[in-house]
Amino acid sequence: VIWKPSPHAPLTAIAVQHILNRVVARLRIPNPFFLVVGEGAEPGQWMARDCRLPLVSATGSCEMGRSVGATVASRLGRALLELGGNNAVIVTPSADLDNALRAIVFAAVGTAGQRCTTLRRLIVHETLLDDVLARLATAYESVSIGKPWDDGILMGPLISADAVSAMQQALAEAREQGGEVVFGGEVLDGPGNFVRPAIVKSRPDMPIVARETFAPILYVMSYREWDEAIAIHNRVEQGLSSAVFTDRLTEAEMFLGAEGSDCGIANVNIGTSGAEIGGAFGGEKDTGGGREAGSDAWKNYMRRQTCTINFGKDLPLAQGVQFDLSDSK
Repeated sequence: VIWKPSPHAPLTAIAVQHILNRVVARLRIPNPFFLVVGEGAEPGQWMARDCRLPLVSATGSCEMGRSVGATVASRLGRALLELGGNNAVIVTPSADLDNALRAIVFAAVGTAGQRCTTLRRLIVHETLLDDVLARLATAYESVSIGKPWDDGILMGPLISADAVSAMQQALAEAREQGGEVVFGGEVLDGPGNFVRPAIVKSRPDMPIVARETFAPILYVMSYREWDEAIAIHNRVEQGLSSAVFTDRLTEAEMFLGAEGSDCGIANVNIGTSGAEIGGAFGGEKDTGGGREAGSDAWKNYMRRQTCTINFGKDLPLAQGVQFDLSDSK
């Protein structure tokens, strides 16, 4: 196994490799794990081109996935892609708002909005919009920001100064497109890449809403009819994680059905992010179609082989064909 981490997190990868090395040494087996660390796209491009790697599993942006997928396909290799996720939650009039708000805040703010299943779009029934916005702003006021390893901290820093700049650029574009930042978005003073999570009152047709920004920005928009909510939900190019909060079985079933969420993960009355490791984790559309966990994951790493063994003295032929061979002896 050759594995390459994000260039933003080489030290974590090196630490993991040391753990693997110790386990392998204790088991006295050849080390099957080899770490590649490097800046830029070149290491990943080399791996995608190399015919000695029958499968390339790539997690990252949709842009990266298109490049890797095309390169691997050009040599008829296999690619397992888990890419962007512009995830949404629908809040219906029958929803338990207390549970919904708790799930929304955790999914939108946890890991500082840097999880592929982070909640980025909130689609609220128009009768609830003002109440939800007010309660969200109050909840965001209480979000503890600091070093992630300290007790009681919900939100840590962004991974880099570039990520901070990308967040500020996205908020500027949202304002230019008619959005209203109703809470947060500021860069906090002091060392580190700390920001305040942002809530943006938005319209579904704003271009910035359709683009995933890896930062704690929550775009909040309203809907009137159920079909409109589903149309808003499915209008983005990505299709990773989704959720609906409802107390109506018909809405839950419609959300999970063929005319509902077009995402690889569809939840009811829980958020978009969490410990999904037991499920077939992955998404549709520009998310890449790959599955990285659950029962489907190991199959991707296997080589399929169909075997037929004849244990008898006779040789049955396909389609019942019968013929004799002349004995040349």
